[in-house]
Amino acid sequence: MPAETVAEGPQSAGGIGVFEKWLSVWVAAAMVLGIVLGNLFPGVFATLGGLEYASVNFVVAILIWAMVYPMMVNVDFTSLSHIGERPKGLIITIVVNWLIKPFTMAALGVLFFEFVFADLIPPDDAASYIAGLILLGAAPCTAMVFVWSQLTRGDPTYTLVQVSVNDVIMIFAFAPIVALLLGVTDITVPWDTLLLSVVLYVVIPLLAGVVTRSLLLRGRRQTEGEAALARFGATVKPFSVIGLLATVVLLFGLQGDVILTDPLIIALIAVPLLIQSYGIFAVAYAAAWAWRVPFSIAAPCALIGTSNFFELAVAVAIGAFGLNSGAALATVVGVLVEVPVMLSLVSFANRTKGRFPAA
Repeated sequence: MPAETVAEGPQSAGGIGVFEKWLSVWVAAAMVLGIVLGNLFPGVFATLGGLEYASVNFVVAILIWAMVYPMMVNVDFTSLSHIGERPKGLIITIVVNWLIKPFTMAALGVLFFEFVFADLIPPDDAASYIAGLILLGAAPCTAMVFVWSQLTRGDPTYTLVQVSVNDVIMIFAFAPIVALLLGVTDITVPWDTLLLSVVLYVVIPLLAGVVTRSLLLRGRRQTEGEAALARFGATVKPFSVIGLLATVVLLFGLQGDVILTDPLIIALIAVPLLIQSYGIFAVAYAAAWAWRVPFSIAAPCALIGTSNFFELAVAVAIGAFGLNSGAALATVVGVLVEVPVMLSLVSFANRTKGRFPAA
């Protein structure tokens, strides 16, 4: 995706234009590098993978801080009072993420693994893959969406509110929805993982961004403050892309052996995930267009539903079904599929920006 659509305008002038312009190439290279390094140095990645508490890996947490922090500096809490004046984006986010996405993901899983691919996969394995897909479908994005929002020039404050609302709903709705779709009532949901992830990936970077913004604006006139914010943003934005690429290397280094030994299974799992991702984006984006939602809200609104909180999905899959289970593998394939899909949707959104009203 070497198109300029992800790197146009002032944002590309801040020092990461080359990275943004060729972001899909860097991500693909990071995937390959992760698999290679994971097989060459499995002990190193095992050590990194073991640095965790409540199934939250602290290396991943630091990398996500690097991704999220530059966006959090742009959050202006003075605009929160106006969120209620623009409820459409929140409504679309909630409906798509909680009334549509989990159920369509489960339906696609059943369709492909119990019917279309029935002759290629043992029934027990098929059920495990379906479980992993359900976990992905019931966990909307928490952290990575700030990266996608930044690349589409999304409203950072509104994006934060959308994600925060999803986090609150997730606390109460994740377990019942997963239990309903799996047909069981005794699934164990790691509440400590969910709550700690929200603190690590949203609250701490947000507080750091608020403090930084306050320090940059203190004692300056409005134009001087805006210039200071722009200079600081240009300095720290490269860390967003570096954090994204390093996260991809780590995740694929941890699961590289599985990906290499089951290439056909990887492809089969990717099929319903691809259909789900593009389908959910189409539903949310079309709804936002029909409802005349401004682009700075519409793009993140659609991308939140498309992206997944893969840290939570992987943690629950491992805890409930085991490290080597088909469910755990399906959640890792979700990461494999998500990055290139999201980059293609970011590019599409930027190309169609003119079809939406301005904020």
